[in-house]
Amino acid sequence: MAPIPLQRDTVQRPGTTRAGLAHGPRLASRTSLPGIPLAPSAARRFVRAALAEWTGIGVPAAVGFSDRLADDAVTVTNELVTNAVVHAGTTVDLVLRLEEEGGDEPSAALVLEVTDHHPARPVSGDEPGAGRGPAGVRPGELPDPAEYGRGLQLVATLADSWGITYRTGLKTVWARLPVDDWSAPPAPPDGESLRRGLRAAEILAPAARRTERDDAVWDSRGAPAFLAEASDLLAGQLDEDLVAAIAGQLLVPRLADWCAIWLEAEGGGPAAEPRLARVWHSDETGTEPLRAVLEREPLRLPAGVGSGPVSVPVPWPAHPVGEDREEDAEGREESRAEDAEVPAEDAEGRKEVPAEYGEGRAGREDRRAAPSPPPHPGGRDGAALAFRITVGGRALGTVLVGREGVAQVPEAVASLIEDFVRRLGLAVGAARAYTRQATISRILQRGLLPSKVAEIPGVTSALVYEPSDDGVVGGDFYDIFPCPGDRWCFVLGDVQGSGPEAAVVTGLARPWLRLLSREGFGVGEVLDRLNRLLLDDAMEAAEAAALMVAAAGGQQLHDGTQSRFLSLLYGEVVPLPDGGVRCTVASAGHPLPLLLRPDGSVRPAAEPQVLLGVVEDVAYESQGFDLAPGDTLLCVTDGVTERRSGPLMFDDGDGLARVLAGCAGLPAEATAERIRRAVHEFAEQPPDDDVALLVLHAD
Repeated sequence: MAPIPLQRDTVQRPGTTRAGLAHGPRLASRTSLPGIPLAPSAARRFVRAALAEWTGIGVPAAVGFSDRLADDAVTVTNELVTNAVVHAGTTVDLVLRLEEEGGDEPSAALVLEVTDHHPARPVSGDEPGAGRGPAGVRPGELPDPAEYGRGLQLVATLADSWGITYRTGLKTVWARLPVDDWSAPPAPPDGESLRRGLRAAEILAPAARRTERDDAVWDSRGAPAFLAEASDLLAGQLDEDLVAAIAGQLLVPRLADWCAIWLEAEGGGPAAEPRLARVWHSDETGTEPLRAVLEREPLRLPAGVGSGPVSVPVPWPAHPVGEDREEDAEGREESRAEDAEVPAEDAEGRKEVPAEYGEGRAGREDRRAAPSPPPHPGGRDGAALAFRITVGGRALGTVLVGREGVAQVPEAVASLIEDFVRRLGLAVGAARAYTRQATISRILQRGLLPSKVAEIPGVTSALVYEPSDDGVVGGDFYDIFPCPGDRWCFVLGDVQGSGPEAAVVTGLARPWLRLLSREGFGVGEVLDRLNRLLLDDAMEAAEAAALMVAAAGGQQLHDGTQSRFLSLLYGEVVPLPDGGVRCTVASAGHPLPLLLRPDGSVRPAAEPQVLLGVVEDVAYESQGFDLAPGDTLLCVTDGVTERRSGPLMFDDGDGLARVLAGCAGLPAEATAERIRRAVHEFAEQPPDDDVALLVLHAD
């Protein structure tokens, strides 16, 4: 198979027609799906229903529909929608189109189009941005399958041609599947064709078809391959609900007919009720009824149960609930222990819990007095096993799996599921650790940035702030604040690095800037004093490190500390009596601000100077200019100018100035959005550095 093309490439094999360019008649069905884990399931049902509808109304090309085409279409749809949900997280638009092309060799094809609304992070707020792929993938390299999945490899194998189209705010992935052995009929379909169409409609109906399971594949080679695949898929997920969703789809239908996953509340204590995070059934129509049954009472395993399999009754009784004894599939009577505190063991040594798991005697008596529940979702009795999800000795939840129509789950399968649940526990633990870190970072970030920026009279401002990683405190910061004497000051800074060290410098620099500005110091003097303060703080940190080395007996301690320096753009704005404002700015090792005039001309508005916190004997100078009505001042961090696409950077050849020149006449918000969009569209991968920009537009 040829190498998988990167995004923005279009694959077109010889002798094919590119999707969207066929000249024959078209028939299309479309739907919109929310960006949630249930979207792929709904998309599969939609595709099968659409194919069945076209077959039922006698579409000529439908006589060429086959099991293989239907399965390929459903598989491609599942992969593309899953990728859109995982990596974009936006609403997903799905279009299924039937294209017929006449000529000497008539042909037909199914074209699938999956469109997401292009991932973008919010400027601020508590919720992390959605839909970002992992940063750090170098341009020209294929993403790690553990991070981006293997969906496009599968699409490239099944599709006749496929490609990706980018439009403003939208990304569409399309795939073309040829209809098998079809030629345009010269006349309406005859009786045989109609019978074939009706048969196809029956085959393509949304109802799932049950397949036979072969447990013999879980031998010495099959089990390790399954566990390796599961580890790859689970390891890259940073949301525990998504981990549970992937786990359910890995277990069903390969190892079980249905499964449910409960997750314990983090820090909720033993009294907290576990949350039913995922329910999955091999028959999609049975998922919601199964969820309704399981939501009545959460599964609670006894305290003495470890990570091994525990035999539990299926959540739906085969006989009236009031009976104390019942027969299993082989005619043996099975006793229901009512008051056992320690689980009993079955014939294979597996532990059992009482039939009414999670209930006390009073609860069971209430159930005996109640009428029998409705039939269970699967339509057949079977066997069920429960496994505790643990990591580091802590219980994180429970997995319940079941098979229908059997007396027990084979021991080899139970052992394989136990190994799988161990990996699930590691993935859930990693997702929770990331969530904790991201929450701490967001709280810390909120404390380091202003909750509200001041409004400058006669000037409209717009801000864009996008940290590169929600789990790490960003190094960029900004501020706009009033000062005595009818002055307003603005700041855009970039601390070296990120994380706690960057947070320390930001926590020092922003309050110092406000204090120095309100004391009446000029722009250059503010930077002089801030530079001195940073150097003094670095000296104190070095002395503290030397004392720690001495206390450690002369051994060098590697605590990961960084030099405390930063680049900064600082300015002062004073309104003018006749309109506009007087700006005074100074740049310390920062990308220079750009001044846009109404005629589209762009020029730098400051002179380059050395970084803050590096050199002691330096005097910073400022530059002044008038920001007349209609003028725009753009300030950015190096996350904009140094945005990379292969060997190129966004600002190569004055790229930022060219984009800004096209914003002449736009208000501040529109200018900021156009610059932000240009930065994101410059490369296929998400930005790997914080992106911050400030636009000031004189009214």
